[in-house]
Amino acid sequence: MTLGVDVVARGPNGEFDVLDVPEGCDDSAGFESWRWEVWGSDVVRSLGARYLPLLNGDWMEVPTEELPLFLEEVALLRTHLDMIAGVIGLHPSWIEGRPNNIEAATLRAQRLGARILIR
Repeated sequence: MTLGVDVVARGPNGEFDVLDVPEGCDDSAGFESWRWEVWGSDVVRSLGARYLPLLNGDWMEVPTEELPLFLEEVALLRTHLDMIAGVIGLHPSWIEGRPNNIEAATLRAQRLGARILIR
């Protein structure tokens, strides 16, 4: 099982309308185990991340108005990717594409006035 990053709009009754992933884009945010091994890890938390560690318990949703803060978090983690990978025992190349996927989806969500959902 893998974690997927989706651009979503909330319907009038609160339901999710998951938008299609554009051709050529990757919606992978990592493996299921990354909920606690990577995104919910102590090292990621120690950097001040507050969104992605929520995956440790369940799915994570970022409202439209918080997307700029979420992009800052993704950029922060990308800056410290080598350190994160070293602490959790993975090669940086295993992780590096995931922040790119998350960022690309978040930028699409911003353009559309939508939200991000990682599940």
